Amino acid sequence: MPTPIRVMLVDDQALLRTGFRMVLQAQPDMEVVAEAGDGAEAIEVLRARAVDVVLMDVRMPRMDGVEATRHICEAEGAPRVLILTTFDLDEYAFSALKAGASGFMLKDVPPGELLAAIRAVHSGDAVVAPSTTRRLLDRFAPLLPSTAAEPANAELRSLTDREREVLLLVAQGLSNGEIAAELVLSEATVKTHVGRILTKLDLRDRVQAVVLAYETGLVKAGGGR
Repeated sequence: MPTPIRVMLVDDQALLRTGFRMVLQAQPDMEVVAEAGDGAEAIEVLRARAVDVVLMDVRMPRMDGVEATRHICEAEGAPRVLILTTFDLDEYAFSALKAGASGFMLKDVPPGELLAAIRAVHSGDAVVAPSTTRRLLDRFAPLLPSTAAEPANAELRSLTDREREVLLLVAQGLSNGEIAAELVLSEATVKTHVGRILTKLDLRDRVQAVVLAYETGLVKAGGGR
């Protein structure tokens, strides 16, 4: 039997942590191994505890989830961070994505979707709720530094034409399967392209690729090119 996904719960509301813990502990492939009431405590706990995925609240006392995510993701071999937010299109969630989070979910998400999101984040293969991530980025893209229509980013210039095409579709919220259909490629080929893009751009996952595409002007708010 595979080793269970080790999950940490970070939220200042103990009742919410209890509810999430009950859902997760009922899964044969998941185990809640740590909890914390704020970001500072989470960082301290992670120094002594091995964790695969952190479920991170954003609005907490002492240290919020954005700053905690930044500290956590800077460490070598860091766990994946999945942001839990009360409000859709939350600027805190956007900041957390930029800080290195692998995705975000609303706190009232159905249990099945939360479990699927944890597994997706752990695998590193997919953006969690890509359409929601895109709406979030569309909402806050105007706040990003303005760039030229054709980005001058040297790292982006290292991409092949096909990789650039794949990155555009990733940034528009398409899954590997949808990109494969759009470009008439096999899903395995798309996955290979995505992996090369992440390596060339030194990114952790697809979410960071989406953020970079917006920041450089490769994709405009509303999904334009």
